[in-house]
Amino acid sequence: MPADNGKELTAGQALLENAYDLHTPKDNIDYYAKLAAHYDADFANGLGYDYPAAVADVYNALASEQDVPVADIGCGTGLVAQSLKVKPSQLHGFDISEHMLNIARSKALYAQLHTVDLTKPIQAIKTRYAGFVSAGTFTHGHLGPEPLLNLLGIAHPGALYVIGVNKKHFEKHEFARFFDRLQKKSQITRPEISEVPIYSSAQHEHAEDRAFVVSFRQLT
Repeated sequence: MPADNGKELTAGQALLENAYDLHTPKDNIDYYAKLAAHYDADFANGLGYDYPAAVADVYNALASEQDVPVADIGCGTGLVAQSLKVKPSQLHGFDISEHMLNIARSKALYAQLHTVDLTKPIQAIKTRYAGFVSAGTFTHGHLGPEPLLNLLGIAHPGALYVIGVNKKHFEKHEFARFFDRLQKKSQITRPEISEVPIYSSAQHEHAEDRAFVVSFRQLT
């Protein structure tokens, strides 16, 4: 696939550029159905996708032994789980792509895996979670903060959230205003925000992209 400058894109670069063009749940399902088998090698390793490990590091620093079970939202192939200090027996993965979940399943990182569209109410999940972590759901900009409301309904009071959000999308979709409303309603604690790089490779257009890691606890 040629880039705008005439140079041939690597497989990982092509994956990245196409990911930013996803707009609907069906777009995501179709896209990752084709690419799940190559995602880790071409995208994660090929582009130095360090973001999942950075989000996991924040979660590891804040979580206690009581913050289980944990839901990994938008878990994909399990890149966050690989860096989490959570036992597989206490970790559940959620993703819209069954094909990505199949890769995660092969790694034996989770006790349960759920195919979930976060734009819809989560009705079939009976477990109540004490921790939520996400590095894949709010990265490419096709979702605003509203799906987080669905997570409040499957959480224990006091649940810890560590949510990664692409910096540009954080501003565009007004995540700060969303979190402020939840805090004013006494639904969550005041969010703490840190900034991390998404990629370690400098060989592509999005190499300088940054993300916010937002952490808070649910109060109700």
